[in-house]
Amino acid sequence: MFDHGHQQAPAGSGEGKVRGDVEVISRWTEHLVGRDTVEIGQRLPPHSPDCAGCGPGNPAGLGLEVVRTAAGVEAVHRFSDAQVGAPGIAHGGAVALAFDDLFGFALYTVGSLAVTRSLTIEYHAPFWLHRPYTFSAHVAQREGRRLLLRADAWDDAGQKAGSAAATFVVVSLGHFAAGAEQVMGRDD
Repeated sequence: MFDHGHQQAPAGSGEGKVRGDVEVISRWTEHLVGRDTVEIGQRLPPHSPDCAGCGPGNPAGLGLEVVRTAAGVEAVHRFSDAQVGAPGIAHGGAVALAFDDLFGFALYTVGSLAVTRSLTIEYHAPFWLHRPYTFSAHVAQREGRRLLLRADAWDDAGQKAGSAAATFVVVSLGHFAAGAEQVMGRDD
């Protein structure tokens, strides 16, 4: 099973943190590209401990908990006061974050590393705070390196609250490693 831990940087050093991030990316990508089996109904590991969408170590994040389904992936989420937009309603950006992060989990169904190229959200109704919403996403089509994804979110009364479409582009592990190397070369 996937190890969710990562190294902490030594005090005053960005290099230790970056090395820890590289190790997290390596473990995550190995899991993502199918070296570990992800069973239907299994909870998927977070993208990273500090991910804004699913990282358990991010106090400002959504903390999504995602499971593999027969069709793709699913998460039930309640937006909190930390994600407020208009009074009593989740900020549209927080809703977009939930959809985008869920799309990242849909990559487990194709076994490829990919990044968001475009994201379109349709808000059908307000996303009220403290109410459960079921988000589901799947890869609708693959055209070479391009993945087309679709998602919906339903409230607890069965009404569609939103939908999303995204295009992701398949990348190599080097895409992520290059970013970590740039950070390691930076003077903190």
